[in-house]
Amino acid sequence: MKIANKHVGAGALAAILIATSFGASGSGAIAQDQAEPEVLETVDNEIAESLEGSEPAIRFVMNEVVQDVPEESAEEAPQASDAASLRELVSTIDTDGELSRDMMCLAQAVYFESRGEPLDGQLAVATVVINRAESALFPDDYCSVVTQRAQFSFVRGGRIPTPNHGSAAWDRAKAIARIAHRDLWESEAEDSLYFHATYVRPRWAGRMTARATINRHIFYR
Repeated sequence: MKIANKHVGAGALAAILIATSFGASGSGAIAQDQAEPEVLETVDNEIAESLEGSEPAIRFVMNEVVQDVPEESAEEAPQASDAASLRELVSTIDTDGELSRDMMCLAQAVYFESRGEPLDGQLAVATVVINRAESALFPDDYCSVVTQRAQFSFVRGGRIPTPNHGSAAWDRAKAIARIAHRDLWESEAEDSLYFHATYVRPRWAGRMTARATINRHIFYR
């Protein structure tokens, strides 16, 4: 993702300097009614200097100046995968980088709900969290989905436990979270919003359409 930076003219500079004066003297959204005389004099001098001489002091840039956005922009963009299997794809995912808060919540959901499941079952759990975040029926970010009251049994009092960060299961959970978030592998869960273990039969399951059964979990829409 790129962000464009553009230069502004003398008139805009004047407006910016006056607005800065207001913001520095006010509290919150409350600003002064008038600019200080010294600020106005400075603005006048800046405009006058920009108009003197054979060449203008302010130049306009014809092309956009762009800069890379750091942090987790790579998490946002889907990437093509040439892996022959989900296991192979998991082995190619870098799990050493720092996770954002939302990605951490997604990986924790995978870890606590399905670390004993096969990889496609772990991917299905991640897919449910993502589908919920994209649905109007649920909160709109991963952490809020995972910590929503009475939804995931491993959450206690709105808090997610700490996984074993040195375990292979945690590395797999982070890889699966990144694969699901980037949509690198199709999940059998498809558009599922719910799941439960095969050894229980909740009443709500009868009102849903089953999408997939993966090992010990059944997924529903």
